[in-house]
Amino acid sequence: MAPRRGRLRIDVSVSSKAVLITGCSSGIGHATAQRLLQERWTVYATARGPETLADLAARGAKTLALDVTDEASMAAAVSAVTDAEGAVGVLINNAGYSQSGAVETVPMDQVRRQFDTNVFGLIRMCQLVLPGMREQGWGKIVNLSSMGGRLTFPGGGLYHATKYAVEALSDALRFEVRGFGVDVILIEPGLIVTSFGDVASASVAAAIDGGPYADFNRKVAKVTQDAYRGPMARLGAGPEAVASTIARALTAKRPKARYPVTPSAHLMINQRRLTPDRAWDLMMRAQFPTPRP
Repeated sequence: MAPRRGRLRIDVSVSSKAVLITGCSSGIGHATAQRLLQERWTVYATARGPETLADLAARGAKTLALDVTDEASMAAAVSAVTDAEGAVGVLINNAGYSQSGAVETVPMDQVRRQFDTNVFGLIRMCQLVLPGMREQGWGKIVNLSSMGGRLTFPGGGLYHATKYAVEALSDALRFEVRGFGVDVILIEPGLIVTSFGDVASASVAAAIDGGPYADFNRKVAKVTQDAYRGPMARLGAGPEAVASTIARALTAKRPKARYPVTPSAHLMINQRRLTPDRAWDLMMRAQFPTPRP
């Protein structure tokens, strides 16, 4: 009888469990680093400016400079962890932001920056850490997606496109690396009360050019701000909720493929799944002005 095929069996007690987190200067990345430090993980917290990580360093984190739009920076950070620990055991791809505005109005350099940060940097980080994970036969890759990877709001097409990409990439990667002992986990936050909403709203400014989308883009900015500050925020949570979910996923014997976080994520993902496209468009027209000549 042929042996059953399954994961590579290896003594994980000698594997590196070092955690490398991108985008730790604030928000979800910062909260996740704090939470994992409390749970005694070896944490490498990173940011473009490592001076922003002083409080995490004081708590025991090792800090590194890492810019996910710069190849040399990414390679240097992974090499530093590999040299010290043998491998990156856990990669948490958290770095990202939201570019808002009607697709036609967003300058292409900002479009490229959005994909460089949210997608291409994430892919490259996975490529850099996977050889070490495969060699030791154990690893976890946690990709921060969003409820915005499962549904789309007007004015957020570019951001949603990056998160849809993260969902697809993670689904493919989960299958490809499972046999090497590596888990790929998607985290899908809903409304998280951080500066994220302000950044998303401010990103519309460059897209407001006085043209046919001007009123629409202004409304997108207002709706975005209201979502994070108004009544809808009650369906959200702080970044600690995401950090708690990540910590739970890392210790699960069989982690789920996806972890929606916050009531808003559960509500909106299910609503979109059950709503036909025409009905969804009608709902969106009730909240956003339709651009017209």
